[in-house]
Amino acid sequence: MGRYIKHNHENDGIDRRGFLNCMAWAGTGVVYALSGGVLRGQSLHNGDHGSMDKDTFSFVQISDSHIGFNKEANQDVIATLQVAVARINALPTPPAFVFHTGDLSHLSKPEEFDTLDKVLQTAKAGRVFYVPGEHDVLTDNGKQYLERYGKGTKGSGWFSFDQKGVHFIGLVNVLDLKAGGLGSLGQEQLEWLEDDVKSLSASTPIVVFAHMPLWTIYPDWGWGTDDGAQALGYLKRFGSVTVLNGHIHQTIQKVEGNITFHTACSTAFPQPQPGLAPSPGPMKVPAEQLRSYLGLTNVHYIEGKHSLAIVDSTLEGGGTPADPEVKIDNFTFTPGLMTVQSGAEVTWINHDDVPHTVVSTTKAFASPLLDTGGKFSHTFAKAGEFPYFCSLHPRMTGKVTVR
Repeated sequence: MGRYIKHNHENDGIDRRGFLNCMAWAGTGVVYALSGGVLRGQSLHNGDHGSMDKDTFSFVQISDSHIGFNKEANQDVIATLQVAVARINALPTPPAFVFHTGDLSHLSKPEEFDTLDKVLQTAKAGRVFYVPGEHDVLTDNGKQYLERYGKGTKGSGWFSFDQKGVHFIGLVNVLDLKAGGLGSLGQEQLEWLEDDVKSLSASTPIVVFAHMPLWTIYPDWGWGTDDGAQALGYLKRFGSVTVLNGHIHQTIQKVEGNITFHTACSTAFPQPQPGLAPSPGPMKVPAEQLRSYLGLTNVHYIEGKHSLAIVDSTLEGGGTPADPEVKIDNFTFTPGLMTVQSGAEVTWINHDDVPHTVVSTTKAFASPLLDTGGKFSHTFAKAGEFPYFCSLHPRMTGKVTVR
């Protein structure tokens, strides 16, 4: 752990202990709210991201899908990407857009891009935006990527747009990589960025996307961007800046003044923590734990308050939020408390050696007698709270909350 910051390239005054205190490792499901440069967190329970009102909007970041990868770390990256899309489609309010922060493909093959497109077309979102990863520009310096995903962009694929008062910027830092592997933006893109934000008010919230981190996380592995500090210098006058990256396949977060840095999990495979392995690369974990290392990021913006809430959700669990299950075992409903969206079908499965029932206290539903292996399903069409119990063993209780 002592090798995290070998050289403080950014001269940010953060030592090893301070660095560790401002980072969060992947998969814990924590909501981070940024307001006035102050970071506050609260636990995320059962995928409950909160409700949205008319003055808010959300977007989702996914990253590093690596379609075409089929090695031991994950032999079915299409399936895990599909789970991520199912998570998006189960959100209380459809996101305004999805942003994929690169490594869409593993080997830049046309069929890999085709497969990714087919999966993401099923996402219930206004639009999908992209920036490339180094795996997307392997064979032709990004020509194929630009033909597919670069319409309306500048240079090698950078762009900006506005949404409800927020200015979004997509940057490309995977071409012309320098010795040692650090990312590079290049002078042309830096000049464009300086000009892009020049006329914006300092009160404008800024959200930046790029594949490789814009701050130096671990230079020995190329986890940073050599001219990232120059890009960030153009953003220091803004009161709220959020920088979202991929590439390292794990969540690391840092707050420096008015800027929050946040890297996303992969939907394909995990990588080791910096310095805790001989090199970066696909990390094999027990199959039953894989989805706890994979995930996506959901971001909420509250208009007029200039605050962003960043929610990391893992892909853990056999079912999706749209297909939840309650296990009956040892005279207990697990999970005992469940939150689902209107229209979801919940299934109870009895694993005990004795029979049980599932009966709503408001008579909204009632199962037949469920012997060992028996199943009962109910579709919740309306919002509300639905407590239930086992009529044979009344101490067994549970509740489904429908949003």
